[in-house]
Amino acid sequence: MAYGYTGNILRVDLTTRELSVDRPSEAFYRTYMGGSALNLYYLLKEMDRNVDPLSPDNILAFSVGTLTGARVSGQSRLTITAKSPLTDAIGDSQGGGFFPAKLKFSGFDAVIVKGRAESPLYLFIDEGQAELREAGHLWGMTTESVEAAIKNELDDQENLEILQIGPAGEKGVKYASVLSMCCRANGRTGMGAVMGSKNFKAIVVRGFEEPEIADRTLLKEVIRTGAELFKKPANSGFGKYGTAGVLGVNNGGGGLPTNNWQSGSFDDYEAIDGPTVYKEVLKGAAEGRQESQGRDSCFSCIVRCKRVAEIKEGPFLVDPVFGGPEYETLSTLGSYCGVGNLAAVCKASELCNKYGLDTISCGATISWAMEAFEAGQLTTEHTGGLEIRFGDADMVVKLVEMIATREGFGDLLAEGSARAAEKLGFGQEFLITSKKQEAPAHMPQVKRGLALLYAMNPFGADHMGCDHDPSYSKENYPAFEERLSFLGLTDPLHAYSLQPAKVEWVRRTQYLFSFMDSANLCQLCWGASWTLYGPQDMVKLVKAVTGWDMSIDEILEVGERRLVMMRLFNQREGFGAKDDSLPEKFFNQPLQGGVSDQVTVDQVEFDAAMVEYYRQSGWDETSGHPSSETVARLGLEAL
Repeated sequence: MAYGYTGNILRVDLTTRELSVDRPSEAFYRTYMGGSALNLYYLLKEMDRNVDPLSPDNILAFSVGTLTGARVSGQSRLTITAKSPLTDAIGDSQGGGFFPAKLKFSGFDAVIVKGRAESPLYLFIDEGQAELREAGHLWGMTTESVEAAIKNELDDQENLEILQIGPAGEKGVKYASVLSMCCRANGRTGMGAVMGSKNFKAIVVRGFEEPEIADRTLLKEVIRTGAELFKKPANSGFGKYGTAGVLGVNNGGGGLPTNNWQSGSFDDYEAIDGPTVYKEVLKGAAEGRQESQGRDSCFSCIVRCKRVAEIKEGPFLVDPVFGGPEYETLSTLGSYCGVGNLAAVCKASELCNKYGLDTISCGATISWAMEAFEAGQLTTEHTGGLEIRFGDADMVVKLVEMIATREGFGDLLAEGSARAAEKLGFGQEFLITSKKQEAPAHMPQVKRGLALLYAMNPFGADHMGCDHDPSYSKENYPAFEERLSFLGLTDPLHAYSLQPAKVEWVRRTQYLFSFMDSANLCQLCWGASWTLYGPQDMVKLVKAVTGWDMSIDEILEVGERRLVMMRLFNQREGFGAKDDSLPEKFFNQPLQGGVSDQVTVDQVEFDAAMVEYYRQSGWDETSGHPSSETVARLGLEAL
């Protein structure tokens, strides 16, 4: 009997409208676990090299993991993978909510989509049965309207979960997202644009068949561990303030990106930080009911970190159906742009979820335009008369909508900042991109391990790819020693270090996080250091759900395999060591103000760390490609 997974992978050919089912072996699931690695298996096996990301030949894969649907915190995650229209490299994106668990309950572990429909379609999976349905009447609708229309059409207001694109995906915005619940976003790398290019509007699921669990007694032990750990102030506080709670912490450390990363310190940070969000804009704040109304959850999660904002008065009205801003959104649409107007940031966040935009790339692209404009390179002749300056909250809101609809200057910004700079022929010195993807709101200048991660991550700058430097600092290490030593990490260093021991820490925690993106565990609940659960608990959870007695070394190998698979995909697309880089701004433009004043990433130290990373990984130190020995060790020769 299969435990934890259904054993069914649905294949969809939109061109022919044919549906079929793959039934892989248990060994397949143990090797790949689901999520990114499962998706990559299909891309590497079945997709040609050098396809246009927005062509019918791009394969779009959606999958949950072997642990999805078990009633423990942080397991309801979905990964979407395809070639990215933003980077032209591998694209990969994770999102949470209830859709992932309900996809599993509907009878499938993954959906692999090929081709392009002649007219818009959506996929309906109903208790193990799948069909393609017409979606022309939904095309052009924003996310909340689609939710209502499909629930009315299928006459079920309670049991349907809907994963969809908004108008931004339909119009091919290069960083369009895919959303469920109108606010749970698979945001990064433009998976919404790929979906739109296929005339594929949504996946709708209904199902009630929860996976079989191998050892319910052990699962209950893991659940009790989380419940006890959640009582700690660090965990309960995270639930109360969500990711927004780290905004003030990052500002205090000189690591809150401000004015397009010209500074790591924002004077108005308190106006948009976690406590202010909690007190002023969470639904129910006026009545003192934030705990019950302003905090939402994913399936079977104790943390309830999801924000739900509501603003009923003033120039920026905000509907709670679109959730509320997390840390990255508050930063990219706030401090990146020099905006301390919380209502405006919430409105911009609402529009991103309404139209289907990645808030990180959207806000960062706007802040790039602001710096280029204030430097005199971008002018009103380019912008259609718009003066795009730091601190202009109204302009941020306006530009978000223009990008989503590709109106006027928004059409250029919809390409992302790197492509916009290429088309204009200027502004490259203001970019904060790696592999053409805009950097999230954690600064490598003050978290040096992220300098390494942002550069070599296969799908561009990403803050969720490894642990963050403070946990491996000498002053903080004792609090996390039990977990980190379980990973073989026993030599903590200064946060600014990029010595070989820090490279080893990046690499091993990266393998752990990479495993989580295949097993589809939430990295805000599961991780290497500060989170609700640690790596020891992962070992127990895998055994409890699947019955597999996987060691931590096997878990790390799953993560390594996924990274090498991504690297192999990129290699055949022409990527290599030359693309493992950071924007020049991080090296050449010292930060201004605050505790990180005059700080940069050291080029010599960074270059040495990259070579050391390749060496430790078993990759060629010149090309950056995995060696044949590494590929063989991971069983990837046939891909």
